[in-house]
Amino acid sequence: MPVILGLETSCDETSASVLSGSGDAVTLDSLVILSQDVHRVFGGVVPELASRAHLTSIVPVAERAMADASISLGEIDCVAVTSGPGLVGALLVGVSFGKAIAHGTGSALVGVHHMEGHLFATSLEHPDAVPPFTALLVSGGHTLLIDVEQWGSYRMLGATRDDAAGEAFDKVAKLLGLPYPGGRPIE
Repeated sequence: MPVILGLETSCDETSASVLSGSGDAVTLDSLVILSQDVHRVFGGVVPELASRAHLTSIVPVAERAMADASISLGEIDCVAVTSGPGLVGALLVGVSFGKAIAHGTGSALVGVHHMEGHLFATSLEHPDAVPPFTALLVSGGHTLLIDVEQWGSYRMLGATRDDAAGEAFDKVAKLLGLPYPGGRPIE
């Protein structure tokens, strides 16, 4: 049964997960997400601070995910890492770490599109969510409306050109004196 270590560092959260299985029989064995509280002071993400926080967090977060899943580095068959879009410095931390693990263990390395990762994550919680369907993908930096004809085949119906919905929530929250991130307080 293949074991995948997933790494995500596209913005202000460092996360690692362990998945096992293949096809429709995939299980999420572990998920560790570390949010960066440093951005609350500024009411939004500061890219340089995010990159530095990933540098200090990526190793303990990945170690914790593997420990929670009861696996060792030698059991990893594939490293899947967010390769874009996102903050360049933040992505560089995750991709560099993922490359190092893949090289050191002889594992495969797969770059994952950040927004496609959001799309596929739904299938872990809702296995019956299979194409065709229309998806609204909303993250802090990107908002997309896409027609999902089949996995890997998409037609863009619309996208933001400037601020994404998540970023707009943060900006409005800052104007209203609400805490960061702004989504939950506004909700």
